Amino acid sequence: MRTQKLNAEIIARLQQIIPAERLFLEEPLSAHTTFHIGGPAECLLLPMTIDEVVNICAVVKANNIPLFILGGGSNLLVRDNGIAGIVIKLSPDCFGRIEKTDCGLRAYAGAMLKDVCAFAAAHSLTGIEFACGIPGSVGGAVYMNAGAYDGEMSNCVHLVKVLLPDGTITDIQSKEISFSYRNSVFQTNGAVILAVELHLSKADQDMIVDKMRDLTIQRESKQPLNEPSAGSTFKRPPGKFVGPMLEQAGLKGFTLGGAQVSEKHAGFVINAGNAQASDVLDLIHHVQNKIKEQFNVDLFPEVKVIGE
Repeated sequence: MRTQKLNAEIIARLQQIIPAERLFLEEPLSAHTTFHIGGPAECLLLPMTIDEVVNICAVVKANNIPLFILGGGSNLLVRDNGIAGIVIKLSPDCFGRIEKTDCGLRAYAGAMLKDVCAFAAAHSLTGIEFACGIPGSVGGAVYMNAGAYDGEMSNCVHLVKVLLPDGTITDIQSKEISFSYRNSVFQTNGAVILAVELHLSKADQDMIVDKMRDLTIQRESKQPLNEPSAGSTFKRPPGKFVGPMLEQAGLKGFTLGGAQVSEKHAGFVINAGNAQASDVLDLIHHVQNKIKEQFNVDLFPEVKVIGE
């Protein structure tokens, strides 16, 4: 049993900021992740405005409360004992607005990538097609520099509006984000991503739609999209491909508890039935050991593991 970090006084202060219908205590995070796995959040908040986010973060800072920002819940494994402190969920219902700009579009952090791509296509904007099948929110995609099919967010991000740990709201230019493979400065600087501006180019709408359709067909034919997962489980080692290595090692379909190496694409660990986070972690460690033993290759998880 974890130590309770939120007392009645702090909960009352939060209830002054956000109404009761958007404040949840001991909320199961399995309902908020694409893995359908995860213990409870001690306190889950669904802010609707930037001001609410600012005021919640002020309470967090004043009381030294652990904070986690949740978007679409993809690329995430929440441990079985859940998350202590406060979880702010920037949901598409509240933070999903997408707007046209002179150079592309602006999307608030909770906007789902599929909706951002659909908006871009509807406005004949090219440069984000690679992301049309990536699950999760645009804020999370920037945070991890998500990518697929030779594209990644660093190619199209112009600037990011953030809330800094000192309470300041500012814009950070792309050149200051230190993008690298599945990484950005936001993984270490404590800033909360609020909105993202993408620089996109005008192009023929039919060409954009056709490209998105082709990429969707490729993804659906190769990936276990109908099974609960967090997306690709491992980062790609230099010069190697994860899926084929796992197949050669005889790991395709390997199961521990409720977690399984997908039979459709071995680069994905799926929740094959009531998996616990511990099942997934045990399976990841088993795969890492087998691949190191057979290929002398170190595999590192792409999925972010959080919680207690």
